[in-house]
Amino acid sequence: MSIKVKTITKNYGAQKALDAVSFEIAPGEVVGLLGPNGAGKSTIMKILSCFIPPTSGDASVCDYDVLEQSIEVRKKVGYLPENNPLYLDLYVKEFLTFIAGIQHQSAVSSRQSAVSSRQSVKDFWPMSKKQWPTYKSQKRISEIIELTGLGAEQHKKIGALSRGYRQRVGLAQALLHDPEVLILDEPTSGLDPNQLLEIRALIRKIGKEKTVMLSTHILQEVEAICSRAIIIHKGKIVADDSTSNLQHIVTSRIIVHLEFNSPVDPVKLKMIPGVIDIKQLEADKWQLGTDPTKDVRADIFKFAVDNNLTVLSLHREEQKLEEVFQELTKN
Repeated sequence: MSIKVKTITKNYGAQKALDAVSFEIAPGEVVGLLGPNGAGKSTIMKILSCFIPPTSGDASVCDYDVLEQSIEVRKKVGYLPENNPLYLDLYVKEFLTFIAGIQHQSAVSSRQSAVSSRQSVKDFWPMSKKQWPTYKSQKRISEIIELTGLGAEQHKKIGALSRGYRQRVGLAQALLHDPEVLILDEPTSGLDPNQLLEIRALIRKIGKEKTVMLSTHILQEVEAICSRAIIIHKGKIVADDSTSNLQHIVTSRIIVHLEFNSPVDPVKLKMIPGVIDIKQLEADKWQLGTDPTKDVRADIFKFAVDNNLTVLSLHREEQKLEEVFQELTKN
């Protein structure tokens, strides 16, 4: 497993931020960590990225323990914190060059200087030409700039970029050392609709090659990006399943809207296997309450054939993930 969490608890004094949380994430999964503000999402991510230790329990990333082998864990993890700390006075490519030096890229023998000789960088990080990035590390920086769509912005100061492009820079630094696991804390917070779509598309693209775990309280985010969602509330996991299965987790029935070409005997209609109750909306239009564990559509079509009826329309009303979230995180 890329990520294993077993009965992790985190206390801040008398406050219990996490309460015996357990889950696993397999390689290649894109998983959304959902929960209201203060649920414990960021705490989980800080533990997995070795920023803070758990009070009790075990956690590992790529089979490395977060307490005993924290340096190895950090090599495997790319982390984008919620506030995305960046050096606003640096140019994009300079910043990534600086990060490459800090991360000790395998092709870099020592800390790196910025590519250019701008005074702001010299003051901040003076190095000799012998310590400039090797071809291999420069190639990696160029690859990440292209992947994150920063080509046109690479020679701009980070402070001059829009919030959307700053998020791209944050993603670029998280990806620079080619981690196996990407941990993103509220990666689209505060973005406008266009920036939101761009960052979502970028995360989906990255998710094809890496294990991605992202936290959010935006339900559309999970539906648009993730194949699985873990819902946490008051430090406990209240649901963990695929996004499609979660839509049925708290519902007692699924509504089916149906229209025939002629009147129907309601007694016979209610006898269709899986139908719980029926309601006539108009002369030939019906609303059926059906068993959520059974797909009744095939039985409805069989009923129509047996009774010489034509189905003019059939629509199954799925429960929205938002409704599931609200139900599971009620106080």
